[in-house]
Amino acid sequence: MLRRASRRLRRVATFAALGYFAVFLTLTVELPEVMTRPAPGGLPLGLVLALVQLPVTWLAVVLFEFIARRHVDPLARRVRRQARGADDGEPRP
Repeated sequence: MLRRASRRLRRVATFAALGYFAVFLTLTVELPEVMTRPAPGGLPLGLVLALVQLPVTWLAVVLFEFIARRHVDPLARRVRRQARGADDGEPRP
């Protein structure tokens, strides 16, 4: 269970950050006219989307930490407790 939860969490966080980057690259290659349009504030839309990658990556890291603490850490604590119990001579379930 712990491995599965950890793997799923890593996949979701990775796909969130890389997914945004892939969308940005796809727009750059397939629709360059959209990326050169001015966005609010006068900057080109491509530059705005490139700058938004930093907060998106930060958000992915924060969500990773939050979900890890909420779902994966309790599983890890349970595994540690069971391992300590096994060291004390108690049979493992």
